[in-house]
Amino acid sequence: MKKIQFTLAVMLLLFSASSYAIVLIQFNGKVIDAITKEALPGAVISIPDLRVSAVTNDEGEFILKNVPGKGSFLVQIRYIGYETISQVVDFANLHATVFALKPSVIEGREVVITGIANSSNSRKNSTSIATVSKEELLAHPATNLIDALSRVPGIAQITTGNAISKPVIRGLSSNRVLTLNNGVKQQGQQWGDEHGIEIDQYSADRVEILRGPASLLYGSDALGGVINILDALPAPVGTIQGEFLTNYATNSGLSGSSLMLQGNENGFVYRARGSYKNAHAFETPTGYVPNSGFNETAFSAQLGLNKAWGYAHLDLSSFRNNIGFYEPAVNSSGQFVDENGDVFTKDQFKDRSLSFPQQDVRHDKIAINSNILFNEGSLKTILGYQRNQRRELEEAEGAPALFLDMHTYSYDFKYSFKATNGWAPVVGLSGEFINSDNTNGIEALIPDFDAQSYGAFGYIKKTWDKNTLNAGIRFDYRKLNGKEFIADDAVVFNNFSNKFSNFSGGLGYTHEFNDSFSLKANAGSAFRAPNIAELSSNGVHEGAFRYEIGSADLKPEQSYQFDAVVDYQTNTVSASLGGFMNYINNYIFYNTTGETINDLPVYRSIQRDAFLRGLEASLTLHPVELLHFENSFSYTWATNRATKQPLPFIPAAILRNELRFEPVFEGVKKSYLSVGLDSYFKQSRVSEFETATNGYTLLNAAVGTTINLHKQEITLYVSGKNLLNKKYYDHLSRYKPGRLDESNPTFGIYNPGRNVTFGVMLPFNIKK
Repeated sequence: MKKIQFTLAVMLLLFSASSYAIVLIQFNGKVIDAITKEALPGAVISIPDLRVSAVTNDEGEFILKNVPGKGSFLVQIRYIGYETISQVVDFANLHATVFALKPSVIEGREVVITGIANSSNSRKNSTSIATVSKEELLAHPATNLIDALSRVPGIAQITTGNAISKPVIRGLSSNRVLTLNNGVKQQGQQWGDEHGIEIDQYSADRVEILRGPASLLYGSDALGGVINILDALPAPVGTIQGEFLTNYATNSGLSGSSLMLQGNENGFVYRARGSYKNAHAFETPTGYVPNSGFNETAFSAQLGLNKAWGYAHLDLSSFRNNIGFYEPAVNSSGQFVDENGDVFTKDQFKDRSLSFPQQDVRHDKIAINSNILFNEGSLKTILGYQRNQRRELEEAEGAPALFLDMHTYSYDFKYSFKATNGWAPVVGLSGEFINSDNTNGIEALIPDFDAQSYGAFGYIKKTWDKNTLNAGIRFDYRKLNGKEFIADDAVVFNNFSNKFSNFSGGLGYTHEFNDSFSLKANAGSAFRAPNIAELSSNGVHEGAFRYEIGSADLKPEQSYQFDAVVDYQTNTVSASLGGFMNYINNYIFYNTTGETINDLPVYRSIQRDAFLRGLEASLTLHPVELLHFENSFSYTWATNRATKQPLPFIPAAILRNELRFEPVFEGVKKSYLSVGLDSYFKQSRVSEFETATNGYTLLNAAVGTTINLHKQEITLYVSGKNLLNKKYYDHLSRYKPGRLDESNPTFGIYNPGRNVTFGVMLPFNIKK
């Protein structure tokens, strides 16, 4: 903690020093139609590295106040129905700037990416990154954030009912996928199959998904990729604005609401949000699943300064989630029954109070996020503290069956040097300290432990003409100390200490052949240190219905990956085709040989070399301006290199097709009507303890519009999923049938059936 306090003191000194060195100026300009030269009111101008934004007035003019008088920054201009553009502006030589936007049905071809060393537009960034906007999240409503993101090619989810979804990127999940929330690495016992992420889905304004190894920037746990969840930029200077959104889903009675208010008074920024979700049992095509409801409460707040020296923001959040779990039990007729053998009633299914067993998950976080500007560069700093508590409860009274309590202190520094002749170097230092108490429940699955990690990297990017080259190297060190635990005079866990170190590197290249056609390629290495469960678990994992045993002798996973993607975009066609190959040495996974303890199957941590490869493709056709035909396909093939057998938890191939019509009516805007098919292929390449799943196709549809009532915008939408009420098992559902023998429980619970979501979003301005 003293290190954190020292860092805060240093930051305050830097704030005061830099504030005298940089002069405040005003950046003003105009946004017009490139063809008609008419003004575009309502266009959004933003500078991500300064966390500032502005909106054009009725004359298409904008003003950004209190920006630094020196330095070059990437400026992004967005307007519905026009190409998004981004360009670097030298603030030392500012003059009134006119941005001319071209009409286009493809609006986001130059989206600014922030989850990399330096903010960059997507066409000049070699990493395979997909972005999902708030508008897209609303158009495809879901029960949680990861469920919504799983529509992106290469992204899937391991699910436990409606409440829990774990991200899967190119066949990799759990501690191989890193989740960031406003730059802070989320630490929430993500090693568990039934442990979701503890983030309010309504707070996400934009999500960046980095597909492929990202250890160069983020160290261990980014071997498979990164999901970077970003809140909205602060309100423009002198404004107070907010939003209210609510939705209701028919399948589980899921109701969710969120209210946000934010403002900016001469650079003093603030924001507050409160969200609540509640659902009863979800329904499959064959009936309801008992005790599968959940309730979720989330609060977040931000206070900060946007000044000439940069910005500093304090972010606070509190997340609570209570999730019901059903222990499989059926009668001779196949009906679900309770512990007394009684069949559940319809009133019980729709009762929103949870029974037992259930999970009680709590996550609190505080972070300081800043970017301090200097004459020859800038320093981005993220300091974080978070506490994750996970209780697995078997009954209302008494101690929890399992109680995991983890404290994480983290820091991340990135210094970006001033770009010279196209060269943009960055150096970084990051680390974290973890203290976790895990033996305060009736049962113990993992020991108490302390962990610490340190990492440093150097990165450089060179841009010239139509080419961009980037390269970097990183060193990481991680130490984990497990603590002895004795219960009933027997040693459950022994003391142990593991140390891991690793060098990672990466090389990327992009080439823009012309305004429409571009190529990206990457080669790099990454690593992942074994997690506490893989190293030392020794007990019943109630949520996974198995007995898990770790191995203290595990080695770090080492990944070597190459990927490439070609992209083609015009006003009528948008297409991309990419592929990847990923060799992972010492790949860690659980395996079972049929042995049991306490009538539960025993799963042990083992290591084998693995090979994953696959492809991701998309094609969007715009034969006329109002019609969009969107298609995507993704496929991952994963093999145990030692046995030539498939790896576990690999998603099936999926083809998505959606036809969307966007009519124009007087008095309304952003109207759409869509019909889509999600076609999942048969997954017969399964590990020895998995079961194969058949292919299936789901019919979906949606309609939405934005209307103006006395100058107040209201967005209304209705979205239907699995409209034909198809019976199916998703291959990554933990409720699908297990292997049919006595050593494994067989769930046999289908995925949710027909679900229709009704939603409203109301953005508002209190002060303009």
